[in-house]
Formats: sequence, C-alpha cells, structure tokens
Amino acid sequence: MRALYLALLNSWRGLVFGARTERALRLELVLLVVGVPAALVMGATLWVRVALLASLLLMLAAEFLNTAIEKLCDHLHPAHHARIGVVKDLASAGAFMAQALVGLVWLAAVIDRFF
Repeated sequence: MRALYLALLNSWRGLVFGARTERALRLELVLLVVGVPAALVMGATLWVRVALLASLLLMLAAEFLNTAIEKLCDHLHPAHHARIGVVKDLASAGAFMAQALVGLVWLAAVIDRFF
C-alpha cells in the first residue's frame, strides 16, 4: 500500500510541475475541466461519455510524455542539435495525433447527438 501511495505522490508532483511550467499542459487541463461537464451533458450513452473523457485523458497523457521527452532532451543536450530536434518533433507529432483523436471523438459525439 505504501508503494501505491508513493507512486501517487510522484504522479501528483509531475502533474503540479507540468501545470506550473508548461503552457500546453495548462491549456489541456483547462480543456479537461471544461470537457468533463460537457461530456456528461453531451454524451447520449455511458460509452459515449467514457469515450469523450478517455480521449481528453489520452491527450493529456500524450502531452505529459511529450513534455517529459523534451525535458530529457534538453537536459542531455542543452545546445541545439539536429537529431535532438527530430526526437522532439516526433514526440510533438505523437501529442498532435492524440489531439486529432480528441477532435474526431468529440466531432462524432456532436454529430451523433445533434444531427
């Protein structure tokens, strides 16, 4: 039980650090805060609500991983380096794909609900 508690503390520290230092994470956390009640209202069924919320959480997870990769790259190689830039671009592309998934899921939910 102690290990689970310590893991939770580590995750909380990462969440707080990311929210304090990264603009993209703050924006996506705002989307989550706005998205939770919107998903509960807009989702016609339980599974639609779950999909809406899961897509937002996946987007946040991808952004946290992107941020972690960028921080690690900056720590290992602070000066500009072409190969490090490629790594950062790949991580950013992964975060973008998660954002595209959010758009797709939410668009499908809007179409399902209102059209």
